[in-house]
Amino acid sequence: MPVSRARIAIDAMGGDYAPDEIVAGALRAQEELGVDILLVGDSEQVSTSVKKHSPSASVEVVPSEGAIEMHEEPLIALRRKPKSSINVAMDLVKQGRADAVVSAGHSGAAMAAALLRLGRIKGVDRPAIGALLPTMIPGKQVLLLDVGANVDCRPKFLDQFATMGSIYSQFILETEDPKIGLLNIGEEESKGNELALRAHELLKVNPNINFVGNAEGRDVLSGHFDVVVCDGYAGNALLKFAEAVGEFVVQILREELPQGIRGKVGTALLMPNLRRIKQRIDHAEHGGALLLGVDGICIISHGSSQAPSIFNAIRLAAEAVDHQVSDRIRGCYQKMMASTSKGER
Repeated sequence: MPVSRARIAIDAMGGDYAPDEIVAGALRAQEELGVDILLVGDSEQVSTSVKKHSPSASVEVVPSEGAIEMHEEPLIALRRKPKSSINVAMDLVKQGRADAVVSAGHSGAAMAAALLRLGRIKGVDRPAIGALLPTMIPGKQVLLLDVGANVDCRPKFLDQFATMGSIYSQFILETEDPKIGLLNIGEEESKGNELALRAHELLKVNPNINFVGNAEGRDVLSGHFDVVVCDGYAGNALLKFAEAVGEFVVQILREELPQGIRGKVGTALLMPNLRRIKQRIDHAEHGGALLLGVDGICIISHGSSQAPSIFNAIRLAAEAVDHQVSDRIRGCYQKMMASTSKGER
């Protein structure tokens, strides 16, 4: 729970269930997490939703015009709709009226708006989307990045992802000396394509991280790694597969639990265990993914996010603000560039 009162701008028009579920999650977060919420969207629709869920709630509604649809090309749509909800939300952060943005809308548009409005942290070539996945070790999560921001990557991008991921793991997940892995098809240094081979060389000599080697697909959820880096193409495919497996496991449990009176009694006894299983594998429990490398806090949530997921996304945003994640990444790169400049002289 954040110790400071963060101000979070919410793209209330983004997502499959906007604005109703977005507003419901935001109002719950304001009440339970002690954060200030700015709901960005169509004033009439958002205000109606606020009254529906909490007639007495005191929340600021920031008007916007339209939203970026999933079928639209991000950059073109952002320019054509300068007052869209995601643009206005990002401007609130740029103007200092908000500390972070949460959006369940078009992820490409959210990333593009963050780059255009907030800019990159100096020294970071490409921002990355970091997603948290459960592991076989109870209570432990692994940060996977990039999961979709950069389909094509250069080796130095993966090296930067590792640095940013290490900072995130240290200060948000409170992991001491995070173990960094490179997603690959084998543990040996000689395995992989050209990107993996060259990235491995850079990661080995990166003084800002604890690189422990390649991580095969089966190792990602093992708990042996705290951060796993890869290009956005592989990362997004792996993330979507992991989400599908979680849903598959829940479905199997429902189908295989015995029926009848005995089955109902047995299920009732197992209910606490089943809830914990769902919490560990359900992506809604993690809320969203942090866009690392932009000069501000931006959380990108799943398009199908409902109130519980939005609540968790806001919690994640508040934690990132409270732990000054962007400031720490910026400070790290300032030191790195200063060190490089000294070496050159």
